[in-house]
Amino acid sequence: MDFVNQLVNFILTPAGLVLLGCSLFIPIQANQNHPRFRWFLVSFFGFAASLSAFTDEYIKVPPPLVFPLQEIRQFGRPLAILLLVLLLVISLNTKNIWRKKIIPQPIIYICLVQCAIVCKILTSGSSSFAFLGGATFGSLVLVVILGPSRWLDNDDSFQLGVWAIAMVGVIFTLVNGYQALFDLYPLAFIHGWFLGTTGNPHHAAILIDATIPSLLFMFFNTKQRKYVWLKWLWAVFFCLEAIVLLMTASRTGISVFIVSILIFFRYRLGRLSLIIVLAALLISLLIPDFTSSSKPELFSRTVDKFEAGENTRGNVWNRYLGAFLEYPVIGEPLKGDRLRFGESSWLGVFGALGLAGGLPMLMFGWSSFKMIIKLDHLSKIRPNYYLKCSVVMSGLLSLLFGGISEAYLLGNLTLPVLAVLLYLVLGNYIIEFAKRENDNFISQYYNSYMLSSVEDDSKNVT
Repeated sequence: MDFVNQLVNFILTPAGLVLLGCSLFIPIQANQNHPRFRWFLVSFFGFAASLSAFTDEYIKVPPPLVFPLQEIRQFGRPLAILLLVLLLVISLNTKNIWRKKIIPQPIIYICLVQCAIVCKILTSGSSSFAFLGGATFGSLVLVVILGPSRWLDNDDSFQLGVWAIAMVGVIFTLVNGYQALFDLYPLAFIHGWFLGTTGNPHHAAILIDATIPSLLFMFFNTKQRKYVWLKWLWAVFFCLEAIVLLMTASRTGISVFIVSILIFFRYRLGRLSLIIVLAALLISLLIPDFTSSSKPELFSRTVDKFEAGENTRGNVWNRYLGAFLEYPVIGEPLKGDRLRFGESSWLGVFGALGLAGGLPMLMFGWSSFKMIIKLDHLSKIRPNYYLKCSVVMSGLLSLLFGGISEAYLLGNLTLPVLAVLLYLVLGNYIIEFAKRENDNFISQYYNSYMLSSVEDDSKNVT
């Protein structure tokens, strides 16, 4: 139980004691009068869930970060658990609102997938790890359903929900920028690819991808003149994240970024957006070939990786497919004390869990896609909903797409999983709020019609 020891050790540190002390009055402050504060806790929790240190058979101890980032990263997992417990306390104290449906259907199916994972580990692996993983994921879902999902009751709360996702990217950028001021090497010591405070470059890329739609929303949604400086501040963070994304050299991350941009601007730029994005990507890859002597060292590793064009996932996908064909019901036998998924969420669940986990995973994808279709239809018939629908569609669909080549959808306490859950509850709120508006309009129309009919009848009688 290394994790429990880490948690105890973290609580005994000065930072842990301060956080534990703050937890005594934070739930009181994070009430209806301080909504931004509790949403910021969600942001900080998301960032804490992304903290990790890269290690492998060759690198046992990664280069240290500057103070206090090294200490924060070292206890990243216990910090995320403490924040999760704190958010759970706040969520349990949330008052009921007008909304009746606070659980999006896709969340039910992803919970079934996690149940299949827990059962597989319980029967063939470590029971303590299965219990801890199940309890962690269950707590995360409970927090999102009882917290953010119930906090969404008007336009202001929706904007705060998107703001919370965007702030994860802002915190990530500021923290890594602070480290870069002193020493850039610990942020990019793996072949020169940027990983920042995450476990590897792919994790950093997906973190950025998860926050890109929210940054775009905050930019376009800030319209008041007195906040024009804030509008362009969001633009600065968007550009910084785009640059860092290139530095990760993650082909999956860049593909997810392109999908995200195209979905966000699907009706505003049309085919022009596709041409612009593809042309920009092509130019960024071709120009260094003609000016190799002046090719920036910062991006050279990224360009080299794209030029190599190696297929690093074909063998993993073939193995998962072979495992599913050999063990179609419950997946291949467990090796070790826990499940470890490779570079695919969708194929990984079929290979490791068979139809027992694959069918709920397919239902999760299908129900999420149905939500996206509803939001797209809503954005067509109600132009004032376009921006809200776009941020959810862009964030959710791009993360589902990225799950084809990365296994982050099968995590239990990670930033991508949190982002998917948050985008789902945001989309569920939009659909429910639009339905309520429509019902109110029909009711008002019916009442006005009945009133006019009564007045006409009274005139006829007179």
